[in-house]
Amino acid sequence: MKQIIRICIKELKDYFISPIAYIVISIFLLVTGWFFFTTFFYFNQADLRNFFDLLPVTFSFLIPAITMRLFSEELNVGSYEMLLTLPVTFNDILAGKFLAGVLFVAAALIPTLAYPVCIVFMGQLDWGPVIGGYAGAIMLGAAYTAVGLFASSLTRNQIIAFIIGVAICFTLTLIDKMLLFFPKSVLGFVGYLGADFHFKNISKGIVDSRDILYFLSVVFVSLYGTNIVMQEKN
Repeated sequence: MKQIIRICIKELKDYFISPIAYIVISIFLLVTGWFFFTTFFYFNQADLRNFFDLLPVTFSFLIPAITMRLFSEELNVGSYEMLLTLPVTFNDILAGKFLAGVLFVAAALIPTLAYPVCIVFMGQLDWGPVIGGYAGAIMLGAAYTAVGLFASSLTRNQIIAFIIGVAICFTLTLIDKMLLFFPKSVLGFVGYLGADFHFKNISKGIVDSRDILYFLSVVFVSLYGTNIVMQEKN
């Protein structure tokens, strides 16, 4: 566990000593802030519905941008081989990088707590969906972080890793909106694959084990795939 924490701290330091982290978080806050305050002031809606509705699509671009370097950069510069010479297992490395990515997503979400605070000062707020929304955001962020790690393990090129990560995350976000193109026999399965569907259930304050199992499954499958890909490169 100590090795996982050390790797996590190292990755977080690498994030925040570079301008990329601040640029990504700033863009995220600009986009979500625009949609929140537009709804709040122009349409006089004192809720976070638009913010949470937009989150899966925003995460589809944000999270691949912050995970694209986690393996690609080390494979490109050769530091991954050096990392393996340290007294750590690959599972420690993978868990540390994954935890760092999830904590970065949580750090990006912290400034958005200003949105419900604004609503509290201006009107009434139902805290159930807000708490559910942020809990769902962390689960969604964890799932997309694992996907981003998998994409980063596939190539030495960070841009290609970003494109692959966006493609997978965007597909998971929108696949349940494209049921019209699938035969009836697989509609239930395809609909279950939609991350947006499960996220919206949790963001409504509905706790369903199927939604939690979905996000845990995406994390497990993606990390397992990353493990297989990286073991083949050793």
